[in-house]
Amino acid sequence: MNQYIVNGNRPLFGEVTISGAKNAAVAIIPAALMVDGICRIENIPQISDVTLLFSILDELGAKVRVLNQHAVEIDSRHIHSTKPSFDLVRKIRASYYLIGALLGRFGQATVAMPGGCNFGVRPIDQHVKGFKALGAEVTEGNFVEAVAKSENGRLVGAPVYMDVVSVGATMNVMMAAVLAEGITTIENAAKEPHIVDLANFLNSMGADIKGAGTDSIKIRGVERLNGGTYCIIPDQIEAGTYMTAVAATGGQLLIKNIIPKHMECISAKLMEMGVYVEEIDDTLLVRRSGPLQRAKVKTQPYPGFPTDMQPQIATVMALAEGTSMVTEAVWNNRFRYVDELRRLGANIQVDGRVAVIEGIDHFTGAPIEACDLRAGAAMVVAALAAHGTTEISHVQYIERGYEDLVGKLRAVGADIRIVEVPDEDLGMENIG
Repeated sequence: MNQYIVNGNRPLFGEVTISGAKNAAVAIIPAALMVDGICRIENIPQISDVTLLFSILDELGAKVRVLNQHAVEIDSRHIHSTKPSFDLVRKIRASYYLIGALLGRFGQATVAMPGGCNFGVRPIDQHVKGFKALGAEVTEGNFVEAVAKSENGRLVGAPVYMDVVSVGATMNVMMAAVLAEGITTIENAAKEPHIVDLANFLNSMGADIKGAGTDSIKIRGVERLNGGTYCIIPDQIEAGTYMTAVAATGGQLLIKNIIPKHMECISAKLMEMGVYVEEIDDTLLVRRSGPLQRAKVKTQPYPGFPTDMQPQIATVMALAEGTSMVTEAVWNNRFRYVDELRRLGANIQVDGRVAVIEGIDHFTGAPIEACDLRAGAAMVVAALAAHGTTEISHVQYIERGYEDLVGKLRAVGADIRIVEVPDEDLGMENIG
């Protein structure tokens, strides 16, 4: 097990290049199982979730060939199993995308209930509803077993209405429908950038998907997907995390390799708080020299403020003048990190889905824990701004979704290092 040791209260200066989007990669890699050929995927982030997915694909019979640091070839022509390893699946939330991919191509899938970060009840009822609408019989327990009921083992296109806007269900049903017979429409679909990226990947392999990025997606089933090459979009949340790091510490960063449209919801809120943000082609110049102003944030589906940025923006608000408020409208237990910020001196009160934040002058270093991926990123942002030394444990959560976070931060002036500690010194179990 590793810890991060951070000596804070240092402004950040320099350039950061954003990696491929974690939330896109963890869907596109399972979707490669649907391709009856060789697909090359570029701009893949080097994170532990991706490494786990490669292990799962390899175990199922796919050939994963690493071409360079950020590119792989995946050959799924000789898949010999539709039941991935229980132990591997339990380590990653995005493993539920294996259900849609395997069911869509082979007409069957048996996948353990997924693991991942624990910040609220995350049912897969909308996924199951969609699979059933396409003609699958689904049973749930420790495993989700889905089997196409038609004689030829293929799913059949159908209308699917999402009762709630669900990113995971939209992507999973979209994958399952790509090789189904006939036309599928997904209404009340989620519109996040990684949904568009998955649709673009599948279309580049021969799928026929229209409307991704709107609330109505139309999928015309095709016989097979062929090989091809695809480049994953930059990571909106990684870029937003570095933006909040500048907001919390001061200084100036040029954040490179971004899609400006994806950043607007985050940029607007930080600008409201007194942070300077300038868009220059595919880069953002972010600077903070004056005091931070109070604000209100409510997380919403895209294009609203992303729930994956909620802990980071709350950390910045804790250093702002006056009273700020965060309303979490997506997950029901995403304020677990608040206790850790309080150890650093934050003044935050939580009532259900609302956090009221009274700004303080500064954080003071102390031992803290990362309790999930984005909360862990927020702990790093807080530690960078804190006076004194902060020890962050359970950083395996952070490494699920951030490529070389320590290296990138060190390159822009942060005093942060990784130290190895014995497992028995850490009391919290790794659940993904």
